[in-house]
Amino acid sequence: MENIRTFAPMKRAIVSVINDLVTDQRVSKSCLALQKAGYEVLLVGRQQRKSPPMDERPYASHRMRLLFEKGPHFYAEYNIRLFLFLLFHRANLLLSNDLDTILPCYFVSRLKRQKLVFDSHEYFTETPELVNRPRVQRVWKRIEGFVVPKLDEMITVCDSIADLFHEKYGVKCYVIRNIPPRKALPPKGDRLALGLPTDKHLLILQGSGINIQRGAEELVQAMALLDDCFLMIIGGGDVLSILKQMVEELKITERVRFFPRMPYQQMMTYTQLAELGFCLDKDTNLNYRFSLPNKLFDFIQAGVPIVASHLTEIEKIINNYDLGLFIENHEPETIANTIREALSDEERRGQWKRNLALAALDLCWENEEQKLLEIYSHYD
Repeated sequence: MENIRTFAPMKRAIVSVINDLVTDQRVSKSCLALQKAGYEVLLVGRQQRKSPPMDERPYASHRMRLLFEKGPHFYAEYNIRLFLFLLFHRANLLLSNDLDTILPCYFVSRLKRQKLVFDSHEYFTETPELVNRPRVQRVWKRIEGFVVPKLDEMITVCDSIADLFHEKYGVKCYVIRNIPPRKALPPKGDRLALGLPTDKHLLILQGSGINIQRGAEELVQAMALLDDCFLMIIGGGDVLSILKQMVEELKITERVRFFPRMPYQQMMTYTQLAELGFCLDKDTNLNYRFSLPNKLFDFIQAGVPIVASHLTEIEKIINNYDLGLFIENHEPETIANTIREALSDEERRGQWKRNLALAALDLCWENEEQKLLEIYSHYD
C-alpha cells in the first residue's frame, strides 16, 4: 500500500494596523520577526487616496480602501471591515497594533479561539488629540479598560508606559523598543545631487507624526534666527500646513525645505547628512512624557547628534551615552541658542559622534528582535 504523507498547514499570523503600511517600520520589523518564528504573515491596513505605493516585502499585505478617511465614521468603518476580514481569513495568531485595532482582533480571537498579541506603540488614551477631546477620550478609555485587563500579557515601547499598563491593569507588559536594524543604512546622500546647500549646517526634523505639541512650530521660528542653517522636514503630520505657512510668513523659504513621507532607506540618505536631529516633544501629556520615538534611534544609527526636550525616556538614552544637548524651554530663542551651542564646539561634536557609534552597536534591532522572538515562542 502506498504511503500517503500529509502536511499540516503552516502557522499563519495576521497583523493589523490602522495606517497605510508604507512607513511603519515597527510593524514591518514585527512581521519579519514573525516569519523568523515560523509564521506565514499577512499584514492588513488601509489605503488612502494619497497613499504611496507599497514597496516589495517578503510577506503578504492587504490594504483596504475605505469610504471615510478620518473622524468617527472612519474608525467605525475600519473596525467593522477589519472584524469581517479577520473573521473569514485563517490565522493561528492575531497581532493587534495599537488600541485602534484591538476590538476586532479581540472579538475574533475569542470567537475563533485564536492567540492574540497586543502591541501598544504609545499610551494611546493620553495622546494630545484625545486629551483635548474628553468625550472621545472616554470612548477609547472604555475600550482600553474592556480589553487590556483580559490579556495575560502585552507589548509596548518603553519601561514607563509598561509600568503604567501594569499598575493600572495588572497585565504583564514586555518592552520592545522601536529601534532600526544595525545593517539597514544606505549610502550617505550627496548634497548637490539631492539639491541641498553646501554652505550651511544641515538640520533635520523627521517622522510620520509631526503633530501638535511636538515643538515643530518653535523650531521653524528658531530658523528665522539662524542664517547659517538649513532645516530639512521629512514626513507627514497634522501641523505641516501650519509650518509651511509659517515659513512663508517668516520669509525663510531658503532655510527650510519640506519633503514628503518616503521609504526608510531613502529617508536615511538625507538623515545621515544632518549635523543635528531634533526630538522636541512637549511634556503636555503622558504619551509624550514617556515617548521613545523612532527618530531618536534613527539619528543614533545615522550618527547624528541630538537636540531634545527633557522627556523621561529620551533623556535616559541621551544622558546614558552622551549624545547631544537639551533645550530648557520651547522658546524659539532658546532653541536657536542651543543649536548654536551644539554647532560651535567641534571637539564636543566629535565626542558625540564617537558615542553615537558605540550606542548604535547596543541600540539596534538585531538585539531587540531576540526579545521579541522569545515572546512569540510563548504562543507556539
